[in-house]
Amino acid sequence: MLLHTNGMDLFYELEGSGDPLLWLHGGMGIGSDWQYIFSAAPAGYQLIAPDQRGHGRSTGARATYSFQQAARDAFALLDHLELGRVKVIGLSGGGITALHMATIEPARVTAMVVVSAPPRFPDQARAIQRGFSEASLSDAERARMRERHRREGQLETLFSQTRAMADAGDPNFTAEQLATITADTLIVFGDRDFLYPISLAFDLHSAIPNSFLWVIPNGGHGPVFGPAGPRFVETAMAFLRGEW
Repeated sequence: MLLHTNGMDLFYELEGSGDPLLWLHGGMGIGSDWQYIFSAAPAGYQLIAPDQRGHGRSTGARATYSFQQAARDAFALLDHLELGRVKVIGLSGGGITALHMATIEPARVTAMVVVSAPPRFPDQARAIQRGFSEASLSDAERARMRERHRREGQLETLFSQTRAMADAGDPNFTAEQLATITADTLIVFGDRDFLYPISLAFDLHSAIPNSFLWVIPNGGHGPVFGPAGPRFVETAMAFLRGEW
């Protein structure tokens, strides 16, 4: 389905039925990435899965990517679906978007799980971002990206946006901003994330009032796929149900 909003066409899918659960994919991903973790939409939830701005089948790419704008896009989608409050799972860049949502309109996010999402980009991440290009990928990864982002020049724009993130200033959450979050928040981090040191997870945990921290031993960036998936699903869904 397509929603024209904020000067773009936002593609989204709805799966399952029940309470609304917004899934926000990571950078270079698409909404259907949830299928790499969940075998089906979680029981009791309607999963809302947009392709975020400029990704997949959504348009609206700009010279730089704004996670704050992505949060506004998400609120526009919720307004279109006539949803006042939701729960959110955000992965990496999607987690940054979730943090923006929870600080822009705290009352609309009741609970969220943010995975590998930093309050700011550290030097080690910025160095990787500045050098990010298609040449950084294996042949298999390059083919998969081309399949996901099919429009002429789309993938090149996403690479360019990633390089620009190093100096764009988003995210840059202060402790005061994070303290305004009212959502129950589960922060998920791998202790071997090559982009973000584990200290950033502790920064989030200390600043967000009703937050919990789950550090996954030997976990890398986005430690919720493959063999780690079932444990993540069990833990995240128990948290969102309030059975923490």
